[in-house]
Amino acid sequence: MRILGIDPGLRTTGFGVLDVEGPALRYVASGVIQTAQAEQGNLPARLKVLFDGIRELQARYQPDVAAVEIVFVNVNPQATLLLGQARGACVTALVAGELPVAEYTALQMKQAVAGHGKAAKAQVQAMVQRLLQLPAAPRPDAADALGLAITHAHAGRAVALLHAAGAGRSTSSMYKRR
Repeated sequence: MRILGIDPGLRTTGFGVLDVEGPALRYVASGVIQTAQAEQGNLPARLKVLFDGIRELQARYQPDVAAVEIVFVNVNPQATLLLGQARGACVTALVAGELPVAEYTALQMKQAVAGHGKAAKAQVQAMVQRLLQLPAAPRPDAADALGLAITHAHAGRAVALLHAAGAGRSTSSMYKRR
């Protein structure tokens, strides 16, 4: 399975691509989409850069699923709204390409990658480097995107194991056990 991780941002959106075979994770690519070429005050143009960039990633890497960070609400409502619009452009591009989208919070990603939800950016970068056996730590936005892809790889395995454990049992027999 190929997973495309997306860490949305209005200025810089990180992406990371992994191949997953059983428990093995293989790094494919990572980087950022930057909207600096669009005029700072022209929000629609910046959102189009993100949309087009995500569509280009889909075409280039042919992922099976995407994992996108859920926007958190911070102290600046205007920044939260702008981030939400950037995330919306990314998610819309993914679903327009008929790609399934899984969503995770930054806390979930940090727990999956670093072992605790308060991990600093540098800790996430170091753990992504270690987990994927990279020669150097990826830049922060790309590391977060790779972390989201890793989170989905782990979550997907857990769901598959749960389904396998429940296979062959009827629903009624599961509820009779106490």
